[in-house]
Amino acid sequence: MSSVIHVDNSKFFRKMMKVFLGELGLECEGFECGEDVLDAVLSKKVSCMITGLELSDMSGEELIRRVTVSAPPMTIIAVTGSSDEDRLYRLHGLGVKGTIQKGGDWKEKLRELF
Repeated sequence: MSSVIHVDNSKFFRKMMKVFLGELGLECEGFECGEDVLDAVLSKKVSCMITGLELSDMSGEELIRRVTVSAPPMTIIAVTGSSDEDRLYRLHGLGVKGTIQKGGDWKEKLRELF
């Protein structure tokens, strides 16, 4: 089973994501803050990280930068409520495979990315 890490401020969204990814046959561990994720990606075998962009202890962009520098390669997907083209462009420049709009049909988009 593939292992996915999901980090988001919203406990409700973390629970929804865990259930949905489980339905896709993926094991998901949820985190609220980026610092905990950094420890997890260094100590566990992780195939994918899904991150929100507004975290309690750092921005999602900072987390992505730090993960891509220190952790083994993995697929990174960003979840955002924004459609700011400059930000989306920056995310792709950081190596983000795809972005998902929280308010949109995120489940369908996530299915496409997996």
